[in-house]
Amino acid sequence: MEKIKYKLKKDDLVKVITGKEKGKTGKIIRVDRTNGRVIVSGINMVKKNKKPRKRGEKGGIIEIEALMDISNVMIMCRKCGPTRIGIEISGDNKIRKCKKCGEVL
Repeated sequence: MEKIKYKLKKDDLVKVITGKEKGKTGKIIRVDRTNGRVIVSGINMVKKNKKPRKRGEKGGIIEIEALMDISNVMIMCRKCGPTRIGIEISGDNKIRKCKKCGEVL
């Protein structure tokens, strides 16, 4: 599979716009570019059984963040809230900007 370019990056503050976690916000922990999915901190929590791997380590049920589709989240602008991302090219570098107010993201 080939990697697709997305405008969202790690450590971006995003808001969930659809699904059971709608309205919640969090930071992106990881972006899976081949499958178009993201992991957002504290959102889409699932329970997982963990076996003890080493002697003395405890097993049990732990809660971790699960992957969610990248289309279910929107980046948060500091001024105007959830927005789309526009790209402006200045010289050799690209700058991500808010589509509503033009602030640099």
